[in-house]
Amino acid sequence: MLSIVLPSYFEEENVEFIYNQVITAVDNREDMELIYVDDGSRDRTFEEIRKLSASDSRVKGIRFSRNFGHQVALLAGLKEAKGDLVITMDADGQHPASMIPELLAKQQEGFEIVNTRRTDHRKTGPFKKSSSRWFYSFLNRVSEVRIEPAAADFRLMTRKALDAFLEIDEHDRFTRGLIGWMGFEQAVIPYTAAERHAGNTKYTFRKMRRFAFDGITSFSSRPLRMSMYMGSVVIVFAILYSIYALVVHFTGNTNPGWTSLLITILLLGGIQLFTIGIIGEYIARIFNEVKGRPHYFISERT
Repeated sequence: MLSIVLPSYFEEENVEFIYNQVITAVDNREDMELIYVDDGSRDRTFEEIRKLSASDSRVKGIRFSRNFGHQVALLAGLKEAKGDLVITMDADGQHPASMIPELLAKQQEGFEIVNTRRTDHRKTGPFKKSSSRWFYSFLNRVSEVRIEPAAADFRLMTRKALDAFLEIDEHDRFTRGLIGWMGFEQAVIPYTAAERHAGNTKYTFRKMRRFAFDGITSFSSRPLRMSMYMGSVVIVFAILYSIYALVVHFTGNTNPGWTSLLITILLLGGIQLFTIGIIGEYIARIFNEVKGRPHYFISERT
């Protein structure tokens, strides 16, 4: 059996479109289920899912009580999946359903997980391209786990890999990193991202920044060490500057030092605030974990 998980957020115009794309790609097979996860949309997304479910028993839908985020929507859909093979893909049409047969064929070679690597279409902005390259380059430098550059949450997992994934219960989730951390036999195939069928991207700059922080802090403690290194460098410079100040003082060549004093205070203050911010990110993650709240609440099913 094949399960296809489709996180959806303000996708009322895309729900039926991606359904038709998937059904065509899998040749209308009967042994499958489509699981839409409405991540607290305030448009008609869930009504469209309900209509599909009424006409096709293979379609299931769950609706969150509020917006809990894309990564949590993925988790919820994977928990609902009953299939021996499970594919996750976005409901905006940018993950091409036509590649589903290729994912299935690659898995038949013996892979437990088949990932995809995004190739941007020509209309993708230069900022998004460069920021994505920088993020994955930096993440792989500081992380203990290698994460495929330009990886996407468009992948296939076997039931064995999925059951292992569902044992991971952390809250600030970075699914791409967790998949790499798990191990298992994995393959990567490229795909060209299509343009959205309708609507606008939900990944604002703020959400992308939060996503990046989750990725970095989930798989590396090196930022904490880097702050310690920076502090050590500043201490060395402070000692050298102190020696210089003493020499100048005893030789009688002292000048009003407000400029150097101001620079020193600003430098030290900036590094201290930066370091406190890094520590704060890790403490926030600990805080979110120890509260032990549920990842999401489901308000409705169809």
